[in-house]
Amino acid sequence: MLRVVLTTALLCGSTAVYAQELTNAQRDACMGDYQKFCKSVTPGGGRIIACLAKESDKLTPACKKVLAEAEKN
Repeated sequence: MLRVVLTTALLCGSTAVYAQELTNAQRDACMGDYQKFCKSVTPGGGRIIACLAKESDKLTPACKKVLAEAEKN
């Protein structure tokens, strides 16, 4: 479901996903996933969140949860 939500947001040209920066909770939950899948991504402009969204099927449950909660807001 997270993949569908994030993909839809990206395809619709939503700037909210790109403008959002990682919160402390997201950083804590997603640090391992970031280092595994997105380490080469330059922070800023929502690029890390976009990278994590591309890898959503591989993310840990904790990371998926905080990103899904962020999408609800």
